[in-house]
Amino acid sequence: MSFKLLALDLDDTLLNGEFRISEENLLAIRCAARQGVLITLATGRMFRSALPFARELGIALPLITYHGALIRTSGGETLCHQPVPLEAARQVAAVCLRHGFHVNAYLDDELFVAEENELSRYYQNIAGVRVTAVGDLAAFLAVPPTKLTVISRNGRFDELKDELNMHFGSRLSITISRPDFLEITDRLATKGQALKYLAELLQVPREQVAAVGDSQNDIDMLLYAGTGVAVANARQEVKAAADLVTASNLEHGVAVFLRRYFDDKGASCDE
Repeated sequence: MSFKLLALDLDDTLLNGEFRISEENLLAIRCAARQGVLITLATGRMFRSALPFARELGIALPLITYHGALIRTSGGETLCHQPVPLEAARQVAAVCLRHGFHVNAYLDDELFVAEENELSRYYQNIAGVRVTAVGDLAAFLAVPPTKLTVISRNGRFDELKDELNMHFGSRLSITISRPDFLEITDRLATKGQALKYLAELLQVPREQVAAVGDSQNDIDMLLYAGTGVAVANARQEVKAAADLVTASNLEHGVAVFLRRYFDDKGASCDE
């Protein structure tokens, strides 16, 4: 096993229970960078929400954000943007709101909701971003949104996901990122397709790409990578798609994977 490019999911993978990067993970990632590994983030988060973590890690590569719908440099240059088609986005928002679901809509790296409530505040606590309430979200959408996120604290997504897949499955990617987040992007906007785009841009062969994740929206990224790694807290279907399983996000799983990798190569990750 050898890799030159490493893509890291954030929530429930790199980040701990307080949505922070542990010291162990931070040191191991810095070691990997010193060893010449190219590192990026591949997250469902907004670009503005992912950027502080990239800066903390000293990442210079473009970031894969919005579940793969937006690839943007830390300097703000957009390399690839694949938004949800406008009419489909309006229809999805209307269906979700009719069934009583809270929906986040993302336009120009800003967050919009129908109304502020417990769920919008829950998301703000995780992402640390401002929210704007606009009333009828379906009517508000005038340009294609980068992504839609449906939030349900009880995770009752099965019927909604089935309905959305029946009507929009040929046009949209509809997948779960966290137990309470249902992510909706254009069908060409997934982490796997975004990682492929970035690897080809950097001229890194697929076999020399590694990726670490935990949830359904990480599966195609793990399958694309030459080395797909699931954290121990990952869903079972994610572990099944991975080549390796490392420790959980609460046990510094990224650091455990990297230290084992460099130990096997006879290199050291010690400061």
